[in-house]
Amino acid sequence: MPPANNDVSSTGSGYQVDNPMPHINPEGENAAPLEVIGATVTQSDKLVIIMVGLPATGKTHIAKRICRYLTFFHDIPSQIFNVGDYRRKLVGAQMPASFYDHSNTDAVAQRHVACNAALNDLIEYMKQDGVRMGMYDATNSTRERRKWLINTLREAGIGAKKIFVESICDDEKILEANIKTVKLSTPDYKGIDPEEAIKDFRKRREQYMNVYEPLEDADGSYVKIINCKKFITNNIRGYLPLKVVHFIMNLHTLPRTFYLTRHGQSGYNVLGKIGGDSGLSSAGLEYARRLGAFAKEVVAQEKVVDEETGEEKRVPRPCRLWTSTLRRTKETAQFIDNEEFEHLFDNGETLNWVQFRRMERRNLDEIYAGSCDGMTYKEIEAVYPDEFKRRQDDKLSYRYPRGESYMDVTLRLEPLAQDLERTREPILLVGHQGILRILYAYFMGLSREEAPYVSIPLNHVLQLTPHAYGCHEERICLLSKEEMLRDGQDEPVTSMPVKGRVDSLKYATSKATRNWSVTAKDFKAYENDSLMNPSSH
Repeated sequence: MPPANNDVSSTGSGYQVDNPMPHINPEGENAAPLEVIGATVTQSDKLVIIMVGLPATGKTHIAKRICRYLTFFHDIPSQIFNVGDYRRKLVGAQMPASFYDHSNTDAVAQRHVACNAALNDLIEYMKQDGVRMGMYDATNSTRERRKWLINTLREAGIGAKKIFVESICDDEKILEANIKTVKLSTPDYKGIDPEEAIKDFRKRREQYMNVYEPLEDADGSYVKIINCKKFITNNIRGYLPLKVVHFIMNLHTLPRTFYLTRHGQSGYNVLGKIGGDSGLSSAGLEYARRLGAFAKEVVAQEKVVDEETGEEKRVPRPCRLWTSTLRRTKETAQFIDNEEFEHLFDNGETLNWVQFRRMERRNLDEIYAGSCDGMTYKEIEAVYPDEFKRRQDDKLSYRYPRGESYMDVTLRLEPLAQDLERTREPILLVGHQGILRILYAYFMGLSREEAPYVSIPLNHVLQLTPHAYGCHEERICLLSKEEMLRDGQDEPVTSMPVKGRVDSLKYATSKATRNWSVTAKDFKAYENDSLMNPSSH
């Protein structure tokens, strides 16, 4: 090995280091690393999670959230093997409750075929190099079944750590919500009358209850989740298992909604500049006023059905408000009312709640552009042509000189994502395009590579409702382009063109709320519009 040459020579422009064997960043010069863990993976570093629980206890939702979190924020290759999917491929989706009767020998044999097929695929997956985690999603109701799973994995040479995750739900209110909001939307009950579907599903659940045996210490390492409130762990060791346990303790399966919006148009948006800490333009202030009304009339109201009359009515509900620490997001939230009222929470406590109490969060601040802060993209291309090209070539990992990259911001948003998973009240989040792109991609199941190209236009509220099989989205326009133009404002300088775009995104048509709505067709027209999508990251 030749000796290191660290001789420093002086030149007219300063010092230059002679570095014949430099440390090479695989992502490129001045780029953020994509791999977070950065370790060689052995069999003992891998993890197999085996879900346990009766139907409608949120197993699939929990499995999908764990897998999504590890894949998106930690770049840990993970996959779920859902026995229900294998069963539907084998015998079809809409099987009657009698199919799940454990005395029905023919049906039991068919279900075992589906279980074995899922397990065999899991084994093959875990043998691959670089794979870190696999999840086996099924009821796994009996100790005998769970013991067989562990023995089969061992015999197949899968030396990975193995933990059970059991979801228990004996709260009738939560159970009813799970059945109505999740199970009725699965392929098993597609096109079936809701009342008949609920009746059949409850019979199916009873079939499993007849043989169900909860986890005990003898089963090995496990986490028990009881009504999304109580957590019991047993013999959990290792970095990845403990990471999963911590995340699980922030999860719940209750319905919740996030309202994401960019700040109103800022002074820098009008000038085509990126970054900075400018205030709102007159159009931005108008959006802030409308957002205040929207928060009061829509976000802070919940639709409920009167049990006696059957009529639908709107009642107040507690809500949260998050902004960044930058001026333009705080000004956008200035017209949102902060009323106080008493509220009974699901833990039995009655507390004095401050509605929309603003929480300023530093990790919601926009991507820091470093040396390019306050410049237009045309100026960046003229002053830093090499940097401009690098960002065009790899928008995800490119890091501004003395600034941040999308990957840097993804890492600082990881704790906030856990807060979003944990929180049960609706959240109105006033942020920035780069930040909202990452959060949107996380909940909508997009890859990190797609995140930098998601269009988050000004003057829109994105209403996201996560569920076990994905995330429902509605986009609501509070201030149209035509209304902004009537303010006499010139369109800002066109933003830096993107190298690629996410054509696969499909936007749901928003439901009309007052006159705050925009169709998917109208929204598509805004994607490349320099007024609704001004210069940003």
